Amino acid sequence: MANESLVPDETRRMVGQLLGEPLTATITAKEAQRFAMASGDLNPLYMDNAAARSAGFDGTLVPPVYLAWALSAARPLSEIRDDGLYLSGGRRVPLNVARVMFGGEEWTFLEPVLAGDTITSEMRLKSLEEKTGSSGAFVLQITETTYTDQRGRIVAKALGRSIAR
Repeated sequence: MANESLVPDETRRMVGQLLGEPLTATITAKEAQRFAMASGDLNPLYMDNAAARSAGFDGTLVPPVYLAWALSAARPLSEIRDDGLYLSGGRRVPLNVARVMFGGEEWTFLEPVLAGDTITSEMRLKSLEEKTGSSGAFVLQITETTYTDQRGRIVAKALGRSIAR
């Protein structure tokens, strides 16, 4: 395996493809506000429709990172990995590695999301890059999740990084 690529050819062909079915959810004010309270973000724009309207918005805003939670299906505890993350529910990305670790996430927020908006997320495999670090060869895997509202506007993007060794 010393000269074998960590990324099989069929996996390289997956770059740009969807990693699961698109997910759609309508954002409710109640659930978004519960998320804001649980995270300690009591911004009046999330809690008070009148405050949001007086600030120039068409309704109550949704905390931006709530999108990740709103578009995640409830799953049983038996699907949690040893590191506390859920087993992948989408299309598997086959690599010649022993384990995959979460390597971070970077969000870009493009448009405000309002309570009542219907959001659809799509996750694609953006890139796979073989690298060598101090502890040996690894693959840096990047996914891109695009969040689109009911009007067809991209409201946010999230780049997810995984490290596979």
